[in-house]
Amino acid sequence: MTIIVHHLENSRSQRILWLLEELEMPYEVKRYERDPTMRAPPGLRDVHPLGRSPVIEDGKLVLAETGAIVEYLLEKGDGRLGPPPHRNNVLRYRQFIHYAEGSMMPPLLAMLVVGRLGVLGKPARKPLKVMLDEHLDWLESELAEHSFFAGDSFTAADIMMSFPLEVCRARAGLDASRPKLMAWLRRMHARPAYKAALKAGGPYAYA
Repeated sequence: MTIIVHHLENSRSQRILWLLEELEMPYEVKRYERDPTMRAPPGLRDVHPLGRSPVIEDGKLVLAETGAIVEYLLEKGDGRLGPPPHRNNVLRYRQFIHYAEGSMMPPLLAMLVVGRLGVLGKPARKPLKVMLDEHLDWLESELAEHSFFAGDSFTAADIMMSFPLEVCRARAGLDASRPKLMAWLRRMHARPAYKAALKAGGPYAYA
């Protein structure tokens, strides 16, 4: 049965398309455009009460939350791209699977909000930038010792980390001053499955 991905433009859901391409699972995309305020359109509430993306449908199952969807798809894919075999790398995998949304995205969302507040948001910009620089410095040091976030092999942890780092490159100062992170992004964007997901999902501002 084909999985339906309810995909909002320029959002976390791009990672779900990428994962499905990596796992070579059949899927159908239902794409939604943001409204003028950049919020998801009301039509997404017909799929899930929160009206957010990503949401997938697999038969009668309707599932939200990126991390939960990733775990579900990995189970369907017999564990491919899941935790690597060595214990330390398993722990690294779990750390970055949760870190992407739990620690990295909140300050990025806060930066987006304060950026829209104009002068009123100015006092918050500097402390948010300091916080994000700390994250980026740590991530740069992690990739100085490992080729991928879970060690020496590509996993779903890399897919989860892609969106926050793409957003950082767009609006939070990630640039050539952190060469390991920039090289990692280039390698991710060069993967055939990533390119196929872009084609399937339509225009994506962060590629």
